[in-house]
Amino acid sequence: MILTKIQEKAAQYFPEVQAIRHQIHAHPELSFREHNTSSFIEEKLKALGIKYKSGVAGTGIVALIEGKEPGKRCIALRADMDALPIQEKNDVAYKSQNDGVMHACGHDVHTSCLLGAAHILQDLRDEWEGTVKLVFQPGEEMHPGGASLMINEGVLDNPKPQAIFALHVYPNLPSGTIGLRPGQYMASADEVYITIEGKGGHAALPHQTVDPIAIAALVITGLQQVVSRKADPLIPSVLTFGKIEGGFATNVIPDKVEILGTFRTFDEKWRYEAHQWIKDFTDQTCAAYGAKATVEIPAGYPSLFNDPTLATQTEEWAKAYLGDENVSHLDMRMSGEDFSFYTQHMPGCFFRLGTNRGNKEFTAPVHNAHFDIDEDALKTGMGMMAWCAVNGLKQH
Repeated sequence: MILTKIQEKAAQYFPEVQAIRHQIHAHPELSFREHNTSSFIEEKLKALGIKYKSGVAGTGIVALIEGKEPGKRCIALRADMDALPIQEKNDVAYKSQNDGVMHACGHDVHTSCLLGAAHILQDLRDEWEGTVKLVFQPGEEMHPGGASLMINEGVLDNPKPQAIFALHVYPNLPSGTIGLRPGQYMASADEVYITIEGKGGHAALPHQTVDPIAIAALVITGLQQVVSRKADPLIPSVLTFGKIEGGFATNVIPDKVEILGTFRTFDEKWRYEAHQWIKDFTDQTCAAYGAKATVEIPAGYPSLFNDPTLATQTEEWAKAYLGDENVSHLDMRMSGEDFSFYTQHMPGCFFRLGTNRGNKEFTAPVHNAHFDIDEDALKTGMGMMAWCAVNGLKQH
């Protein structure tokens, strides 16, 4: 039975995939700079005899594993490769050797699991029909998102997949388990850039100035009304400002203030309506006090929607592979993920890979200097990716 064979091979290749993870983790690279990571992946694919194309969207790689009757159906598996600008604080043998850069979001795990799944699927290619497309993606952590760039360069063509899967580390669940949610799962994620230009001067003579700091305070507090008064209360929305910069002394009113933030929601129509409300409110508030506003809200990642049929099927496959007790339902999240670009073109399922140990160890959140995983999760991750591909190829 192919399920048992996948489980056995996941256990067999665990030391290999663990070593891959250590190599990638120790040499993290920032978004769209994953040159060494990409070269390392190429070496592994060559060793497995898997055909691939490199240089997609810069550092991305697309590979094909062909089973029997390769033209019958295609399923895509995606992993992201980039790291974050964080100084690692873990004291481990595979600690980041690149100062100020760390795989704090687990993309080293995602890439390692996909390489493990590739090895399994390549070994078993005489036991399944169709083609599996492997997508090693750059730049998930930086707008406009590597997914959108790879799609623009034809990653979903020749052959076109009928469905796509991805996993993501989840320190809230123990290793050996997964979690997923059919339907709407993660929010859209747009960045908000506001510049307020006033007229600087002496702090003791505010009447001779146009104070951008005071105006910025009004803008920040007032914009919360966009969420609380303009959004349908049934549509989750978040507007958060993470940076404000202006001024350089206690007794000087500056000429300019810059504000950076993020807007997130689950409704695409309201998303763009909110963009306009943010711009209009900021422009009009600044104008009322004699200042000039510049507002830029480049479209970021759309909301992530797990195809309900595919996600429900994936849940059943996971229960068969892991046992009912090791599959969890997840709540909606306001965080964003550029896997959502793929799901605008085809059914997709994005599931979470449990990475803590007994809910006691490896519980540091992602994007944290202490993030790490119970590496037993690698067996679950590579096996589940291979299992999803095999089952996805059987669907019609």
